[in-house]
Amino acid sequence: MYITCLDLEGVLVPEIWIAFAEASGIPELKRTTRDEPDYDKLMRWRIGILKEHGLGLKEIQETIEKIDPLPGAKEFLDKLRELGQVIIISDTFTQFAKPLMKKLGWPTIFCNSLEVAPDGEITGFKMRIEKSKYTTVKALQSIGFETIASGDSYNDLGMIEASKAGFLFRSTEQIKKDHPEITAFETYDELFEAIKKAMEE
Repeated sequence: MYITCLDLEGVLVPEIWIAFAEASGIPELKRTTRDEPDYDKLMRWRIGILKEHGLGLKEIQETIEKIDPLPGAKEFLDKLRELGQVIIISDTFTQFAKPLMKKLGWPTIFCNSLEVAPDGEITGFKMRIEKSKYTTVKALQSIGFETIASGDSYNDLGMIEASKAGFLFRSTEQIKKDHPEITAFETYDELFEAIKKAMEE
């Protein structure tokens, strides 16, 4: 039995931090896991910038409310869920994900949580588990599932490489160059066909 594990940002929805960087006029916040492999370092840096500018959860959530899934993402997800179970495994946070999950038809998501002060300041974050994407696919495999995984960033490589089949989707030229052994796709149709084929093998 198969479970398809998908990244969220860059695969199904636009990058939240890039959208917020544009909305807030703080270009430094455009840095994502496509640029920085160390997620812990990236998040601490982001929290520092938010503090410096006096921005908190409310402002980010206002931006997220205006974000729509990428064109074709919901249809792709619906089609994929007809083939079998799908879990979105993301390094985003429950406080960010809910409006996006509503627009995607409430798929299952495993993600992390933010630590937020009463005044809305983001003071820290709690990772669900270390190396969450890789650890989650290994846990699914340990209870009898075969996994197929797809993502676009450095933090997706662990789950992609650990799965029976794994694909890059709309990734960077650098990541594709560094990992020529991973098939890379640019369209949902191509990715859907590759996942379907992997399930049949």
